[in-house]
Amino acid sequence: MILSPVVSVPLMIAATAIGITLIYASILDAKERRVPHKTWRPALVIAIPAAIWVYGLTILADWQAAAAYLILVVVFCGFFYFFQAANLFGGADAYALIIITACIPFYPFEPYLGASPLGFFPFSVLTNAVLINIVAPLAIFAKNIVEGNRAPLPCLFFGFPVDGRSIQNEFGFVMEDIEEGEDGRLARRFVGFTESLGRIVRGERRLYTKDLRLHPEDYERELALYQKAGRVWISYGIPFIIPITAGFLTALFMGYILFVIMKAIAGM
Repeated sequence: MILSPVVSVPLMIAATAIGITLIYASILDAKERRVPHKTWRPALVIAIPAAIWVYGLTILADWQAAAAYLILVVVFCGFFYFFQAANLFGGADAYALIIITACIPFYPFEPYLGASPLGFFPFSVLTNAVLINIVAPLAIFAKNIVEGNRAPLPCLFFGFPVDGRSIQNEFGFVMEDIEEGEDGRLARRFVGFTESLGRIVRGERRLYTKDLRLHPEDYERELALYQKAGRVWISYGIPFIIPITAGFLTALFMGYILFVIMKAIAGM
């Protein structure tokens, strides 16, 4: 979809502000596992007026098409908010996706490999982010196989064992329940994906290594068990905002990766 300069230029300005903020947020999340809301304020000051301008022009040009895109924006933003409320997304991840969706509904310019059929930029960002995020589990699985780590098959894709004596220095959440019996023996079991998801939905927060690091006095029993266990399985700790940033940049400059893959498979 080729946009006129009066629409594409504001979108480019918004995309630049949001893209720079995403890169900065990724660095913050990788180092501190936290992205304060104030991180987005400068980008919002630039992106919101640009988005209002774009929506206004779109409504004046074709109100029916504008209404369709606005419905998509509302649905996507609601989807991201719901997932954050259900603890399936981090707050920073949902916030980033909502800002992208609300402020950049269209491609600012034609990407190198082409836009998605609908031309809805946020969908390409999300799809690209998910595809990029799939690479990490495959790499972790290969690492576990090479090192001979044994665990239920799903865990081999999403986690790895670390030294229990220094588990608080790692990033991720604990994937095992470990208890000590009266005879001093440890009983340990992996928490499966379904059980873990159920706990999240019920509002039972997973035990993150960050909790152990920041509040060791509250987890003395757990830390003692992990030290005795020797090696403890944790999830990999790549914040989703990093794939979101990669998905944003690839969608902006390269296009809709899944569509390109599908066309290649179909021989088009």
